[in-house]
Amino acid sequence: MARARIVMAKSARRGEVVEIKTLVPHAMESGFRRDAVGKPVPRHIITSLAVTYAGAEVFRMEMFPAIAANPYVMFATVATETADVVFTWTDDRGGVMRETRRLEVT
Repeated sequence: MARARIVMAKSARRGEVVEIKTLVPHAMESGFRRDAVGKPVPRHIITSLAVTYAGAEVFRMEMFPAIAANPYVMFATVATETADVVFTWTDDRGGVMRETRRLEVT
């Protein structure tokens, strides 16, 4: 998996709703297509995205073959304390990609 793009505020006031957007470049090959010579293209999809903030899970998404390539996800959480927001993508071949962003709370 390629490096994800994550857009979120670097800081927020305690109790403020923080919008988080992320896009991960990935072909999301369903396994149903065939290549130029008719052979099935092996399935290769991201199966889940889990996000923790201050060690607690704040978002989880399971993905299936119908998800588009380069999945774009938007969600929100409430700023409670200065802590890391950790994004973990897992694919069906055992690949794991992890990105971390710091949220400063005033």
